[in-house]
Amino acid sequence: MKRRSTAIWQGNGLEGKGLLTSTSGVLNNTPYSFTTRFKNEDGIAGTNPEELIAAAHSGCYAMALSFALSGAGFVPVELKVDAAVNLEQAAVGFAITGVHLNVIGDVPGITAEKFQELADLAKINCPVSQALKALPITLEAKLK
Repeated sequence: MKRRSTAIWQGNGLEGKGLLTSTSGVLNNTPYSFTTRFKNEDGIAGTNPEELIAAAHSGCYAMALSFALSGAGFVPVELKVDAAVNLEQAAVGFAITGVHLNVIGDVPGITAEKFQELADLAKINCPVSQALKALPITLEAKLK
């Protein structure tokens, strides 16, 4: 299985602009730029690579945790996952320095300890976590 997205960039890094398009159409000439990456946190003007990494990680992790819970006999009513990708100034340019996952689960019949155990396991087994394993990935897991 392969998933594709295309980026088109025009102009220099500071003043240029780009468009992102994905095969599914979820991204369809979605704008991104230096401003949407570093200055505009409300996301109205477009997206940025870190936001897309966070979306991929939160989505993948939620699915991995759902499988882990189901495999252990628990059916989640809802899993709300927030992924925060840290981008910091580096010696040269910028660097992604880590990801923090925060999950709140509504899972009938599970103890907090078992939920934490399965949440930790899902963090290890999530394919996006595996792809990002060069980064520190922290996790906070709570029940509703």
